[in-house]
Amino acid sequence: MDSDGMWRCAGPGCSSVAYGASEELGPFGSTKPFKSLSQQVFLEQSGKSSVSGITCRVGFSYTNTSSDLKDSGDKRTAQDALIFLIRWFSRFPQYKYRDFYIAGESYAGTLVLVHAGHYVPQLTKKIHDYNKQLSHPNINLKGFIVGNAVTDYHYDGIGTASYWWTHSMISDRTYKSILQHCNFAPQEKPTRLCDAAVDYAMNHEFGNVDPYSIYTPTCQRANNGSATLRRPVRLRNTLLRRRVAGYDPCTESYAEKYYNRPDVQRTLHANTTGIAYKWTACSDVLIKNWKDSKPSMLPTYEELMAAGLRIWVFSGDTDSVVPVTATRFSLNHLNLTVKTRWYPWYSGPQVGGWTEVYEGLTFATAKNYQSHNSLSWNIIQYYCHLAIAYI
Repeated sequence: MDSDGMWRCAGPGCSSVAYGASEELGPFGSTKPFKSLSQQVFLEQSGKSSVSGITCRVGFSYTNTSSDLKDSGDKRTAQDALIFLIRWFSRFPQYKYRDFYIAGESYAGTLVLVHAGHYVPQLTKKIHDYNKQLSHPNINLKGFIVGNAVTDYHYDGIGTASYWWTHSMISDRTYKSILQHCNFAPQEKPTRLCDAAVDYAMNHEFGNVDPYSIYTPTCQRANNGSATLRRPVRLRNTLLRRRVAGYDPCTESYAEKYYNRPDVQRTLHANTTGIAYKWTACSDVLIKNWKDSKPSMLPTYEELMAAGLRIWVFSGDTDSVVPVTATRFSLNHLNLTVKTRWYPWYSGPQVGGWTEVYEGLTFATAKNYQSHNSLSWNIIQYYCHLAIAYI
């Protein structure tokens, strides 16, 4: 299969090298002693993929203009990613005109193996608009894939509260309070009563669980056994910062230690200017200063489907931050025509999840897997099969 892909990860303001390449679907992962990389199953067995960390101050990227750190947002990120792709294809012309797909998870629900929810569809639209100006575009855009993607703030918020309640993470009283007092409107500040209800859920009812994978153990290395670790989970805010990824809940700490090693940085030709701060998986500076974020990606989905691009949406069903119910609430409001009705897919003799095919879009779930790492480990073989069929 002669196709290429780009992977982006969540945040916004988080590193695709940290999450995508080192913890989720890359060919290697950092190990506990932080001395080496371990080889792991690699999704892209039938094509080529690149992992992009955008914008500046994400991962090893930096800027000499301090104001750049205070005006990042969806529009600038999409534009920066397009410029990167144009220059990348110019430098590696052997990849021009091949089928090209963009993929990502969480907030990248928006960018090219990128962070998913907003990055992926917005970069896809940016490339589509760019290609329309050319008689023979060399970025042969075919579609995008997003996982547990931030899609529509209003419907995502309702779906998230529903997930918490239906998975017994919150009480009836708290659920009713959230529905009563939260407006789920991104342009409006949450009310004091809404904040109180969500804070009570997080601090008194959730317990010490990993919100990105509610049925897996938490990383004791990270919290030293404490049952009071606060996690930055937001009901309606797009600034969804991930904490833990992968089957091993401590992989983020492994990656951060590994990429801060001077010999690793020298090998990667990274940090050649000797930046004053440590490498981190996510940038708090960007998260706090993110300027623009569309309230809904649904109009972008509709535009890209009308243009004939292919869309595949998947959800791991143990993520409580951007849960499967949020995605389904949002997609239902596209009112798509069903081509193939809901059915289970199998990994060997076991049900691996469920899927439904619509006109212009395919939706699939992964059973007992977290959102932000749905493509990992022992379900990766089936997802590779699905991806090949999709492409």
